[in-house]
This record gives sequence, C-alpha cells and structure tokens, in this order.
Amino acid sequence: MGNDEIAEKILTLKEEREALILAHNYQRPEVQDVGDFRGDSLGLSRQASEIKPKVIVFCGVHFMAETAAILSPGSTVLLPDLEAGCPMADMMTPEDVEQMKREHPNAAVVTYINSSAEVKAVSDACCTSANARKVIESFPAGQEILFGPDQYLGHYVSTQTDRTIHLWRGYCPSHMKILPEDIERAREEHPGAEVMVHPESTPDVIERADAVLGTAGMIRRARESNATEFIVGTEVGMVYRLERDVPGKRFFPASRRALCPNMKRITLEKVLWSLEELEPRIIVDPDIAGQAKKAVDRMLAAV
Repeated sequence: MGNDEIAEKILTLKEEREALILAHNYQRPEVQDVGDFRGDSLGLSRQASEIKPKVIVFCGVHFMAETAAILSPGSTVLLPDLEAGCPMADMMTPEDVEQMKREHPNAAVVTYINSSAEVKAVSDACCTSANARKVIESFPAGQEILFGPDQYLGHYVSTQTDRTIHLWRGYCPSHMKILPEDIERAREEHPGAEVMVHPESTPDVIERADAVLGTAGMIRRARESNATEFIVGTEVGMVYRLERDVPGKRFFPASRRALCPNMKRITLEKVLWSLEELEPRIIVDPDIAGQAKKAVDRMLAAV
C-alpha cells in the first residue's frame, strides 16, 4: 500500500476506535499529516487530557506517551514503536536523583519533561524548555535547584536567573550535532535570515543565535517576525512543521545531521498496526503516576 492508502485506513480506523492521534513536531512528514494535533510533548498531552479520548496514539517517544498516560488515566495510550525512546531521558535515573539529593540535601529537584515517569515521581517539579525559568523561580528565593537531565537547558536557564543550579550531565544527541560552524555557514548561505535555536543546544551554538526557543516558540516567532527566512537549530522534522504552519516564509535546517532516529522510528504502517491491535500500550504504575503527576501539575501551574 502507498502512503495515501495507509493514511486513509488510519483515518477510518481512528474514527472506529474513537482515537486521537498526536504527532510530535519531529515526526516524519507523513506521520505529522495524519495527526489530529501536532506540537511539543507537553502541548500534545494537554490536548489529550482536555478531550479525554478512548484511545491516544502518541507518535513520539516513550517519555511523551508516559506523560500522556499520567495526564489521561482514563485513556488507552499507544506508542506505535516501543523502541522509540529518548537517549537524554535514559541518562538520568531515580537513583541518580537520590544521589544528587544526598549531595545537596536542601535543594529542590526540577526535572525536564524529557525524563521518565520514575524520575518525575522523585522530583519536586517538572518543566518545559519554555517555562524552566518560571518553574525554578517559583521556589523560594535562595532555594538551590537540582536540574536534569539536560545540562544545556539547565545551563541556559542559569544565565537567565540568579538561582544556584546544580546540573546533571545529560544531553540530547541530536542537538549536539548542531555545531557553531553550522550556524556560521548557514548565515553565510542565507544572509538576513533569523537564527532560531533550541535551548537544548550547546552554549557556543546558543550565543550565535538571534532567538533561543522551544518548538512552540519557534512557530510563534516565525509568524510574528518581519523576517522571511529562518535558520532552524533543532531536529530537522521541525522544518516541515514550520513550512506547513507558516506558509510564505522559508526555513532552513541549521544542520541536516540533527536527526533523531528514535522519532523517525514511527511510520504510517506502525500507526495503522497500533490502531488495529491496540498495542503497544503504555501503562504507568499508579503509585508512580500519582507522584509524577504532582511534579507535572506544578509545571502546568507555571505555563
């Protein structure tokens, strides 16, 4: 079957299953096209929790589907490929958090949404790339912060606040592939283009950018800016989302090496199979989900 025929079958079966298909901005173009909603991990989970569908098909990676399951306990949550994980999320375990707590017993734990349910469950709050500073500053003045798993997002936030932040040493392998020389080359090739980079980027990439934004912020910036061309410093799938949502402007990836192989594991065939079989299901232990939801709720209060 071709993509059009598979997509038609998906849309038909979606109605029968009373399912909602969520597609992250880094997904393949054809997978984004069958999504009911496209966006970042938190935005998609919030959409699902408001609609309360019987079935959620999360076209993303494992921690995203877990977050959807935490926020939508009454829905069956499917991840079309169980091997679609997040290397950054895997770089921090609950045991790592406990070790940091022993080293800094008076510090509060703020973890990036890109973390496992088990890590969220031992955290005081979660955050997104967009509201990390706001979450951190929601704690009392002088409160030390333990932040993970992404050291680069944490470092960027540390330049925006006077709080003392202790960083875990995780990172996003895809964003690590964007180099300072990529930004410089792109500026030479597209003079006048605005450079937008994700805060998961390294500091030497961030200092060369015009704007440091999460994926939702990139869409807003592209719509509101007078610029007509943009260099996009994040996973390459974001370029398709921008081209689709902001027609009339041009977008260029800062580096075509910045590709997440786990995001690309989801295919139309796997989405169709997942709807047919209602598998693989993402189930979070109720006790872990309950503790994790407290950290997620504190994040949502700061959005």
